[in-house]
Amino acid sequence: MSAPADPRLILRDEELDSGLELLLLAEATLWAAVDTALESEAGGLGRPHWRAAFLLRRRPGVGARDLSRLTGLSKQAASRTLGDLLRLELAEVETGDLDARRRPARLTPAGEAFEARITDRLRGLLGRAYRTGGLDGVAGARRILAALAGPRTGVGLRREESSS
Repeated sequence: MSAPADPRLILRDEELDSGLELLLLAEATLWAAVDTALESEAGGLGRPHWRAAFLLRRRPGVGARDLSRLTGLSKQAASRTLGDLLRLELAEVETGDLDARRRPARLTPAGEAFEARITDRLRGLLGRAYRTGGLDGVAGARRILAALAGPRTGVGLRREESSS
């Protein structure tokens, strides 16, 4: 459960605009790091491929529909991205009695290595930023980001994972 909002917190438009500006600048920094890391990858992989691989590592078993919900990509774009990962043997489809349209996927060892090469750069950036914010800043930043992410945080998680 999220903590109730502090009624003493009154935010002016300028403070909110400053926060939006910082989010946009931080996003640009993160994507620049992803783009730089992707330059050395074969197969014409782009941002959507890394995002899908990252989410498959964090939420194994998601399919194209969940990837679409998580990333904001159209269902067609999410399906194409997942298809690229399957074709390059960076992901594999789980087999079983599940509906064939759902097609839950997992990363292969090659996919895990691809995802790790990109994510390691971002962990470094985020780690430095967290250390700048201090202990209280890390918890506060996570609460703010979770509130912004909203219901997407539960997409693709199995019940036992989402309650922990």
